[in-house]
Amino acid sequence: MDAARLKRIPVFSDLDDEALGHIAALAAEVSVPAGKELVREGDYSYDLLAIEEGTARVERGGEHLADLGPGDVIGEMGVLERDQRNATVVATSPMLLMTLTSWDIRKLRKSAPSVVEHLRDLVEARKDHA
Repeated sequence: MDAARLKRIPVFSDLDDEALGHIAALAAEVSVPAGKELVREGDYSYDLLAIEEGTARVERGGEHLADLGPGDVIGEMGVLERDQRNATVVATSPMLLMTLTSWDIRKLRKSAPSVVEHLRDLVEARKDHA
């Protein structure tokens, strides 16, 4: 994946080029159709998804919580905390996603710990607003 594309995702936008390079070397790209369930509430979290293109809806217990779009990140709480997913996310349009697996995050802990710390800060901020 091209590091310049990562720069357009807000959670990564303020990282330096070296950190972006570490992420780009590990990140994968995936396309999904509208209606695809990206994550299911209660499942264990094995990957982090960043939306490059498209939209999705977030539900918990069948209740609509939020709508997501380009730049939003899904799954960082579960991956970093090795916890179950706290919501279901379903694509509401065709989507292009950037993915990092839990293995990728472990590699980043060694090669670019500042990236993982940055993601942890995001998780803490989300918990405060949950």
